[in-house]
Amino acid sequence: MNSPYPSTALDAARRAIADQLREIRRDAGLTGRDVAARTGWQPSKVSRLQSATTPPSDDDIREWCAACGAQDKIPDLLAANRTADSMYMEWRRVQRTGLRRLQESRVPLYERTRQFRVYSSTVIPGFLQTRGYAAALLGSIARFHGTPDDVDDAATARVERSKIVQQAGRTYSFVVEEAALRRAVGGPDVMTEQLLHLLDAARYPAVSLGVIPASARAMWPLETFSVYDDETVFVELLTASLTITAPTEVAQYVTAHTEMTRAAVFGPDAYRIIAGSIPAPS
Repeated sequence: MNSPYPSTALDAARRAIADQLREIRRDAGLTGRDVAARTGWQPSKVSRLQSATTPPSDDDIREWCAACGAQDKIPDLLAANRTADSMYMEWRRVQRTGLRRLQESRVPLYERTRQFRVYSSTVIPGFLQTRGYAAALLGSIARFHGTPDDVDDAATARVERSKIVQQAGRTYSFVVEEAALRRAVGGPDVMTEQLLHLLDAARYPAVSLGVIPASARAMWPLETFSVYDDETVFVELLTASLTITAPTEVAQYVTAHTEMTRAAVFGPDAYRIIAGSIPAPS
């Protein structure tokens, strides 16, 4: 069946909302015609809403839940609906003016956030990257997506915004898979500088840095994600940045971060893994 939405992620988000509406109706023991009668809608509208053919408005969600006696479901559904309107930003659209503006766009969020939780399975978290590492990584991203070549400026912007980790008044909890430390980005010299910087950054007063050993029995590796004040989550995908604000979904990412933290090692044990990942001199 052809989707009415322009991306698979947005399609999935819209269908998830439609599925929840349908389940709320079923749990209430109502048919689609019952919902139509209680709301004053045409039965065809009910069908379109619960098949994701038409996205619901906030008022539609309120009326649907009221008709089904499920007012407690309204806050999460409203959050998911609003997220679906804006959460899926195609990298080509966001990056069409270059990567520097993308780096700078999150500065306001960083400045108002007080608690950061970050999990990375593939690369060093952006907050902790050196300029050389950032330039090498962003260069690969720009080549893959065919975005304008402003990598030097973008790397500088990333490092500048990352200075926030040295400021008082915030806490940062980073959990990194050992594989991310061993993934070669930019060559041996770049990796050596990056890993030495990581050892220094791990000792910042506001930073907690855990490493999940390759041998650890933990959850399966997840996509890289960041949680801001337990209210907003950014998930990094190949073609998009996913923004999540629905409270129950945010809570799942907080739980996932907690599980990953339990599997990680900290302090001297983490330092040994980081130091052991530094490339041998050629």
